Amino acid sequence: MSRIKDAFARARAKKRSAFIAYLCAGDPDFDTSLEACRAVVSSGADILELGVPFSDPLADGLTNQLAAQRALEAGMTCARVFELARRIREASEIPIVFYTYYNLVFSNGVDAYLRSARAAGVDGILILDLPPEESGEAAASSKAHGIDTVRIVAPTTPDSRLPRIAAAASGFIYYVSREGVTGVRDQLAGGIPEAVERIRRHTDLPVAVGFGISTREQVARVAAYADGVVVGSALVNVIRDGLGQRSGIAAALSRRVADLSAGVSAQ
Repeated sequence: MSRIKDAFARARAKKRSAFIAYLCAGDPDFDTSLEACRAVVSSGADILELGVPFSDPLADGLTNQLAAQRALEAGMTCARVFELARRIREASEIPIVFYTYYNLVFSNGVDAYLRSARAAGVDGILILDLPPEESGEAAASSKAHGIDTVRIVAPTTPDSRLPRIAAAASGFIYYVSREGVTGVRDQLAGGIPEAVERIRRHTDLPVAVGFGISTREQVARVAAYADGVVVGSALVNVIRDGLGQRSGIAAALSRRVADLSAGVSAQ
């Protein structure tokens, strides 16, 4: 059983959703990022989603754009992202999913990139700008190296595309609950229960919901319907707010993750 499949199975056995935490790799620097990731892992996250810093993160709002900028300015490279994953894996069996863009995969050689990702302990990859129709090489290499291919469904995805997306996915389906980019929102998007049910008609994979989820109450509301809840910008903001005293970021993240992840059991 893959680590991702196992994580969802453990959550299901406990009659709750999985809590998926997103951080940008290398934000605000390598050492602080490693401590931040370890804090998230030890405080309630079931799956760690690592954003690979990129100069043109089209799907990301300002919070995650600035996180990527901080990481790149601090010297994060492809090799350093792999090293970060390896260091996390030394102390934890938590599933690690790369959240990335195809330029970063293609420019390093698709098979070489995915082989290196697996060697670093990565379990899944979500390539935001690579549709199933264009993903033959990446999908084949991912499968060859034992890496799950996470796929996105959006509110605007027509029913006619769902079978194709589901057939090309492994690990889980990520439902982006609102149009636009990542970022904290005061209100949850509408139609989440209906969207999750619509996706489930086409797949037995777990369905995780993200984009705009930032409070324990919102986590609980989404967890009532979804197999997983993704929180990103609310955690990245903890790092942003701690830039003046970086030694306190890990502890602040531990408190925030403990609070938010409690929502997956509050159904």
